[in-house]
Amino acid sequence: MESCETESERWSKEVIKQDGKASAPGIHKFVTEGEHLELAAITKEQSGSYECIASNDISAPDGRTVQVTVNYPPFISKARSTGTPVGQKGVLQCEASAVPRADFEWYKEDRRLFNGLNGVKIENQGKQSMLVFFNVSEEDYGNYTCVAMNTMGITNASIILYGPGAMHDVNQAALLPRCSQSLLLTVTILYLLKF
Repeated sequence: MESCETESERWSKEVIKQDGKASAPGIHKFVTEGEHLELAAITKEQSGSYECIASNDISAPDGRTVQVTVNYPPFISKARSTGTPVGQKGVLQCEASAVPRADFEWYKEDRRLFNGLNGVKIENQGKQSMLVFFNVSEEDYGNYTCVAMNTMGITNASIILYGPGAMHDVNQAALLPRCSQSLLLTVTILYLLKF
């Protein structure tokens, strides 16, 4: 709770539009009268600068700004699976919003991946982490897990590196192409007919 004492006090917070720019001057998302600013049931959207303007009959109004930061656990906002042919460069992307900023780890099955080992590079840039394969091989195809963590919590997302012929269902699980499924069925039937 912040305090602002004089004859007349007013707290306000400027509106920030979706594009990150401030709205026109004088338009506020939040305005309250009184010397105390109390934010109950706070959410991450309440982060930002709050201004207290104090005025009386003796002097000109005076203002002070208070920065409110709301910490919250990571939330993965983007996890994109990728189809990449053998021999090409492949990139898996994972993006997480968090305060404080999230740290990232990558796993294939239960094995943690480290930067520079096994032909992969992990690039962390702000709220985004990328797992880069310099020369994709058949062994690289599969399910990867992006883990985002900070002091407030931890979350993860499953991301798939697949070959160019694979199809995906709505849950991003790799499926064999239809022709491969029928070929597999034909080969299986022929194999069983030999016996």
